[in-house]
Amino acid sequence: MGSMQEYDLVVIGSGPGGQRAAIAAAKLGKTVAVIERGMMLGGVCVNTGTIPSKTLREAVVYLTGMSQRELYGASYRVKEKITPADLLARTQHVIGKEVDVVRSQLMRNRIELYTGHGRFSDEHTILVEDPTRAELVTVRGRFVVIATGTKPARPAGVKFDEARVLDSDGILDLEELPTSMVVVGAGVIGIEYASMFAALGTKVTVVEKRDNMLEFCDPEIIESLRFHLRDLAVTFRFGEEVIGVDVGPAGTVTTLASGKQIPAETVMYSAGRQGQTDHLDLAAAGLEADSRGRIYVDDNFTTKVEHIYAVGDVIGFPALAATSMEQGRLAAYHAFGEPTKGMMSLQPIGIYSIPEVSFVGATEVDLTKDSIPYEVGVSRYRELARGQIAGDSYGMLKLLVSTEDLRVLGVHIFGTNATEMVHIGQAVMGCGGTVEYLVDAVFNYPTFSEAYKVAALDVMNKLRALSQFRG
Repeated sequence: MGSMQEYDLVVIGSGPGGQRAAIAAAKLGKTVAVIERGMMLGGVCVNTGTIPSKTLREAVVYLTGMSQRELYGASYRVKEKITPADLLARTQHVIGKEVDVVRSQLMRNRIELYTGHGRFSDEHTILVEDPTRAELVTVRGRFVVIATGTKPARPAGVKFDEARVLDSDGILDLEELPTSMVVVGAGVIGIEYASMFAALGTKVTVVEKRDNMLEFCDPEIIESLRFHLRDLAVTFRFGEEVIGVDVGPAGTVTTLASGKQIPAETVMYSAGRQGQTDHLDLAAAGLEADSRGRIYVDDNFTTKVEHIYAVGDVIGFPALAATSMEQGRLAAYHAFGEPTKGMMSLQPIGIYSIPEVSFVGATEVDLTKDSIPYEVGVSRYRELARGQIAGDSYGMLKLLVSTEDLRVLGVHIFGTNATEMVHIGQAVMGCGGTVEYLVDAVFNYPTFSEAYKVAALDVMNKLRALSQFRG
């Protein structure tokens, strides 16, 4: 046994949640250790998930010249033959920089970093096993934050070979761009990758056993996204289940329960994600995980053992980098008695498909179900000067406004910069503002943000018409 080090807080995992918990505690003057396995500083977010996939998206949009084709014709390309090496050069560069940022933040805040797999030996003590070192290191924490994240779930009976049949982790290691691909699962990750490969010219078929996709979003926006992806030659097979994937010398054949067979060079599974809790020896700390490897927590991110917290994807929905960061910060504050307001209920959702989708607040479906009267204002990018300049003729912004007190109830955006734009609506809603602010505000021209003013005026014009009808 190596020596035993004691800390105020021990964090297992250095992804967005763990990293923010560690830094928040260090800023409160506490002693902090972070345990991270192997070469994964920054977690899945930096190494195989969020950051690489968004960088890949940026590289795809740039190199294909996709957004410029509206202006320069359908044959316009920035680079004629795009290889995975082109895409990965940018990705590796960004990952390297981001890992460096994480490491420097931990060092600046005097946080000890232990490399290896952490597992509980009791509810305060964690063993760190590093295969490259002989002795075990043991750390003790007055408080512990579990931020071990998730890995792609792998359905039983599917043979993943990392060349023909892969999950979202394996997508970064493709030797060449496939000419055809089947994506199993139309969740956020499936749709993001399907749209990226479609933009690169791959013929993509999306198979989803549910009857539609991204049901938590506004149906009209998803309809626009689906139309746009079909335009990029994506085929959708909804209400269909995969029963087998056969790999041959030329590629794969995916068989569906309905009897259809789809030939493709590559199959990518995005069948949800599984909490990384198997190796933690949770029982030694008096904890357990559910069948998806997730840990149950209360509103303060406390597990059933009061000094152990869990944050990020390992606790389940919404499993976003943005929410995980906030959970980590709040967990550390709660542990050390620092007052907080708790998690804001207004969480923006961003989907980095091509084009992007983002929203905050209620959908029309929610409002209708709760019998809340509302009016809709729409702005189309093709009517904005900025939309014409950028070559985005399909984007749209939709405002949902209460007809009773004019509060903004939801903002739904499809198109260029959607994930950035959503925060204007979020700010208005978070400050309890009404649509009148958006009507009266002056927006820079030409910008995409101006869509808010156009949509706000649309709402007010409809309400004016309503009052005239009432007489």
